[in-house]
Parts: sequence; structure tokens; C-alpha cells
Amino acid sequence: MKKNSIIILIYSLVLFVCANCFTVVIKAPWLFVIVALLLMIINVYTYLPQKEFQSFRIKACAHAQLRLSAFFISCVASIVYQTFSETHLLSANLKLWIVSIIYCVLVNMFVFFNGIITAYCSSLQLGLKLRIVGVVFGIIPIVNIFILIKIISVLANEVEIETEKAKLNRARKKDRVCATKYPILFVHGVFFRDSKYFNYWGRIPNELERNGATCHYGNHQSALSVADCADELTARIKDIVKNTGCEKVNIIAHSKGGLDCRYAISFCGAAPYIASLTTINSPHRGCKFADYLLDRIPKKVQNKIADTYNRALRNFGDEDPDFMAAVTDLTDEACVERNKIMPITDCDGIYTQSVGSKLNRAANGTFPMNFTYYIAKAFGGENDGLVSKDSFEWGENYTYLTTNGKRGISHGDMVDLNRENIKGFDVREFYVSLVSDLKNRGL
Repeated sequence: MKKNSIIILIYSLVLFVCANCFTVVIKAPWLFVIVALLLMIINVYTYLPQKEFQSFRIKACAHAQLRLSAFFISCVASIVYQTFSETHLLSANLKLWIVSIIYCVLVNMFVFFNGIITAYCSSLQLGLKLRIVGVVFGIIPIVNIFILIKIISVLANEVEIETEKAKLNRARKKDRVCATKYPILFVHGVFFRDSKYFNYWGRIPNELERNGATCHYGNHQSALSVADCADELTARIKDIVKNTGCEKVNIIAHSKGGLDCRYAISFCGAAPYIASLTTINSPHRGCKFADYLLDRIPKKVQNKIADTYNRALRNFGDEDPDFMAAVTDLTDEACVERNKIMPITDCDGIYTQSVGSKLNRAANGTFPMNFTYYIAKAFGGENDGLVSKDSFEWGENYTYLTTNGKRGISHGDMVDLNRENIKGFDVREFYVSLVSDLKNRGL
């Protein structure tokens, strides 16, 4: 960080000199070429290879942070300089003073737009909200200063976290802490699909693979009954085993995916091919508010909503989606009935565990998965925005997660849906620890 601060100060000084040298350049025009070359050189510098950054994206974030920081410092210094050091031009040559101001603004804005465009294109942590705020309120004096400081702070934090993460992974690379005996199979929840263009599990699979894991995906449809999804997953598991010779898989299943996998173990013949099942925020005892909503919403409205969802899901690859079947199987009543015929703790030698989390404030959840926070709270108390605490626990071991303060950990946070670095909860490191434990168990 000390090195970075020095670089920012040097860059700010160079930018300040370039932005406020018009009165000198006008007397020696050849200096303009030097100024232009100097700006280009320092603009390219941070794109050169640097070992501390694990990817071009993080390098670009560092580039953006440097430019925006330098822009901020140069602007403050330029205002002071233009106001107090060149006021004599106002009386001596008003036109020259105005042109000098315009030149200063253009040079600084060149660096600003370079930085802000790079930030918007490369950062995962700025988020949609801050991006919109920056565009809408960025032209308002004073307000834009606070927005700029916030953006710089987010970029700096992202670069620092990712740099430390890269160092940690390099240090333990030889240990292959996630190199389990059996590969990992990720199973998504309802209304989502595994996709080449949108990874449901965020940065988690790449982090595990950097540490030795082999990962596969369920690739099942997003909206079907538990039984139908279980059939698809069983076929997928057998296909993986056949094509790779791995014998078994370690399943990590999120939300409804956990129910699908339990059903596959109990009734679809998947048990011999599964070494472990870890459910993440799965509603093992159902979502009580789902029963309430289905009882209160007229059938005609339910059917219209279902038709709309089913049409949309077909566009994302589902062959024959069934919205109502998927929702009905998440109700408290449906889960109670299934739990009567499916084992809660014993799965024929398969290691089982569950994880749940608490969202401390609805506003911090991922829309629309935080939409039902208060409804879930009314029916079941603490929840992750969708599922209540008393529904998470299942299997031999249970882990319940949250953070201090207002943030908490939502249903979507548990699969890194927003790719957000949450203070007090490193989702990628949590999964590294989880899979490392599976390795230590010989699985």
C-alpha cells in the first residue's frame, strides 16, 4: 500500500504539471509534444506486467484507481494554483487565463474518463447501484466529490483483497488443498441454470480449481418438481462417473438443489455414486410463506404468473419447465411429506452436512431474492431473505453463518451471485475450507 501511495503521488504531480503548464507551452510550443508523450507514457505504465496482480481485470482496477486518485489530487491542486498563482493573468490577459483554465480541465478530464471508463468496465465491486449513482449525480458539484471518493475507495479495497487472495493462492498452490479424491458437482437452485455466459456460482469454482479441485455442474432444468430434477441429476451423475472414471462425486447443492439431490439419493439410484452431499441454504423443512402465498393468490393469477415464467425459462434452455411444480415442492407441507420418506441424517454411508445463513437487513439482499425477507421473518424468524433458519439444518454437521452489523449473508451471497466482497465473510475462502475438509476426510 505504501508503494501504491507513492505511485499515486508521483502520478498526481506529473498530471498536475501537465495540466497547468499552458502558459509555458504557449511560449515554447515544442513542449506540447513532450507533455503529450508524457501523458501517454504514464497512461500506459500500469498496464505493463506486474506480478502482484493475478489477472488483467485486477490490473485494470488498479489502473482506474490510480487515475481517479491522481485526477482528484490534481484537480484540488489545480484549483488552488489557478486561483492563487495565476490571478495576475485575469488583469493582464483575460483570454489567455480562460484558455489556460480550459486546457487544465481538458487534461484532467482525459485522465478522469480514462479512469472511470476502465473502472466501470473492470470492477466487480462497484455494483449496479453505484454505477447508476455515478452517472446520474456525477455532474452535481460537491455530490460528485463524495461519489468519486466512494468509487476510489471501492476500487482500492477490491485491488487489495484480490492481490492478497492471489498471494495466498500462490503460497498454497503446491498443497492443492482442494484436490479431493472425488470431483465436485455443483447443483444450482430453482429458476436458475448453469450457463457458459452466467456462472451461477460466481467466483467460487475458479477459486477451488486454483487450489486443485475438479468441478462439474448439474446442468439440469431450472424449474421442475423435486422428483423430475432428481431424475435429471442422477443421469448427469452417472454420465460424469462413466466419462471420467471418478467412481463418485462430492455434491455441493444450493437451495432447492439440496432437496433434488436428497431425492436422487433416496429414490433414483444415485446413492452409489455420491461420496458426500453438502446443502447450502436449502429449505429442508420448506418455506412456510410459500404455503401462505399459494393459499392467498387466486388460481387464475398463479397460472398467469406460471405461464410467464415458463415462457421465459424456455428461452434460457429449459425444455419443459413447470413453475408451479417447482414452487409447490418448496412449501412446508410438501417438505414435511417428503421428510417422512427421506432420511434426515442417514444416507447410506454418504457424508452429509448443511449450511445456512442469516441476512441481517432486507436491503442488503440480492433482488428479488430479498423480496420475501419480511414475510419469511413473520413466519419463521431469522432468514436469508427466502429461507428461515429452522429449515436449513440437515445431515451430520450444520454450519450457520452471518456477519456483525447490518449486512448479514443472503441466499444469493452464499453462491457469490453478486461477486461481492462482503466485510466479515469471504465466500470464496469459505468454500475452500469446506472442500479442504472433504479432502481431509478422504472424500
